[in-house]
Amino acid sequence: MKSRDQSELRDEAIRWAVRLEGEPLTVAEQGELDRWLAGGPEPRAELSRYCQLSADLERHLPGLVAAGAFAVEKETMQARRPWWRRPVSAIGLAAAAAALFWIGWPRPQPQTVSTPAAHRQSIALADGSRADLNARTSLQVDFSGRGRRLVRLEQGEALFQVANDPTRPFIVETPGGIVRVTGTIFNVRTGLSGHLEVTVLQGAVEVVPLVGPAAASETLRLRPGDQLTLEAGALSYRQVQPETVAAWRDGWVVFDAAPLREVLGRFADFHRRPIAVAPEVAELRLSGRFGLDDLEGFLFADLERALPAVRVERRPDGSAHVARR
Repeated sequence: MKSRDQSELRDEAIRWAVRLEGEPLTVAEQGELDRWLAGGPEPRAELSRYCQLSADLERHLPGLVAAGAFAVEKETMQARRPWWRRPVSAIGLAAAAAALFWIGWPRPQPQTVSTPAAHRQSIALADGSRADLNARTSLQVDFSGRGRRLVRLEQGEALFQVANDPTRPFIVETPGGIVRVTGTIFNVRTGLSGHLEVTVLQGAVEVVPLVGPAAASETLRLRPGDQLTLEAGALSYRQVQPETVAAWRDGWVVFDAAPLREVLGRFADFHRRPIAVAPEVAELRLSGRFGLDDLEGFLFADLERALPAVRVERRPDGSAHVARR
């Protein structure tokens, strides 16, 4: 990126970082921000960086001023005002944030939690929320920002029970999209490829896709029982029974006429064990409630009983192959 373009990107990120610290955005402003963020990954990354620096600055500014690290106008220390009424403060904030960055002031590190194959974990978050993590899930929690509670879900599955706080939205960032709530219960499955599945159990959530034709072009609103899936850039919706979606927390997985390839994929992901499926049986439909922890029992008992037309072969390398009998 050219230096001029980088400078313009930085200035725009600073403007939005300051604006987001003020009053809630108007509909027009939100649309303008959405269009800017849709320009690629660079605007999102730059805005995230300056929002983080702004949050750090707010915590440490009084001490830095007292120590003589730099001076600020009295207005800056008073109640916040909309960005268009304080252009000097915006410049001062950027300069101070840059100074804070360069002097190496210690910043709180996000909390990272990862689960291995075939294991689940439940964690309590600092705001009173809870997160249940399925196997092979990577989660990063960052509550340092003043105006939001941020969770990054790079891969895996998590069920969030969010403590209500309208002043600090709870945001889950994934490779495929951003989920935003203030207080609700919802389940998210995602992968590095951009696959995203969001299911609402209670309350309501907003989803902004980041890949495919709908990327950052609209905000999708989901209600209890709604399930949104983003696969290969295509969006789909369906109604589900919320309790079946959360069954994995108790070691169960429930399918309703799901393709066999999808079913096997869930077990393979959970146990981190390769399971190949022949094309001629990949689209066979399977329904039922199965124990997620017992892979051997599922493959060599439950599956063959539910689908008599298939057989399962165990291979020397520990993988399995499912084909027509």
